[in-house]
Amino acid sequence: MSEYPPCPECADEYTYHDGTLFICPSCAHEWTEAEAKAAEEAAIVRDSNGNPLADGDTVVVIKDLKVKGSSLVVKGGTKVKNIRLVDGDHDIDCNIPGIGSMGLKSEFVKKA
Repeated sequence: MSEYPPCPECADEYTYHDGTLFICPSCAHEWTEAEAKAAEEAAIVRDSNGNPLADGDTVVVIKDLKVKGSSLVVKGGTKVKNIRLVDGDHDIDCNIPGIGSMGLKSEFVKKA
């Protein structure tokens, strides 16, 4: 028996395949295989060069970034270790030496 993806609406794991559609018996959501692949691809966080990022990676900031609400600046070339990927406005939660805990967008970092 092949493994079907969980429902993107309710995350129910009891989906089934009917012709060209996947169907969720819990919420009656229907989606195609192409939609499932597109959603899976969109969930991957990539750096400024297109490399996929994962929890625990080390990244380098590629340009000077002003810290909102203070006069501090994260200098380009700053190495940030042990990142955590999150959903929301910023893709990365991290602890920057000398500044503290903050969120970064993946478009301003590259994988080290």
